[in-house]
Amino acid sequence: MKVIALEGPSYAGKSSAIAHLRRQGIEDRAFVSDCYVDHITHRHDIPPVRTTSAAAQLAAFETFMSIEGLRVRRALASTRTVVILDRSVDTLLAHAHALDALFGFGVQHQLRDRLQELPFLRPDHTLYLDVPAEVLALRRKAAGHAAAEPDYFLHEPAFLDHVRDFFVSGAQPPVSSEVTVIPANATPLEVAHAVESLITHWTR
Repeated sequence: MKVIALEGPSYAGKSSAIAHLRRQGIEDRAFVSDCYVDHITHRHDIPPVRTTSAAAQLAAFETFMSIEGLRVRRALASTRTVVILDRSVDTLLAHAHALDALFGFGVQHQLRDRLQELPFLRPDHTLYLDVPAEVLALRRKAAGHAAAEPDYFLHEPAFLDHVRDFFVSGAQPPVSSEVTVIPANATPLEVAHAVESLITHWTR
């Protein structure tokens, strides 16, 4: 089984790329799993993106890892030999890495230890959609969300820098075997085509 993950900040174009792949019939040959939050029925059950303590961050990790277990079971039950993920466990580790750096929670090593006790899908390839903060802000505004969420933590520059550092610098190596950075400050369709090209190359 080959596992390919899409990563990147909110509004980077991951969901748009996966929607494009689905329109192109990717599910004829690949099992596709949506983002963790799309598996949670009620919005108020989604853990906060800005946790206030190490304990809350650990609890959020457990919530998302219960969903990861579901993704594993569904992937294994599928007859497909390729799995495409909208975010992977590296999302959880990158988020914790950023909060550790910003607030000193110090949970990264605990999460990695816990990860070894739980089932998860380890990406063979990760595509990191790299988008400048100012482009992300414009995309939020175009979607009509900026006014409703003026203090959007997931787009705070310091948070974005630390998450990007996790995937790009290698100081805290991702779980993924390989990370390819895709500059994604183009149109959603252009980004989707770039993603499609790499996935086709890896799965032919």
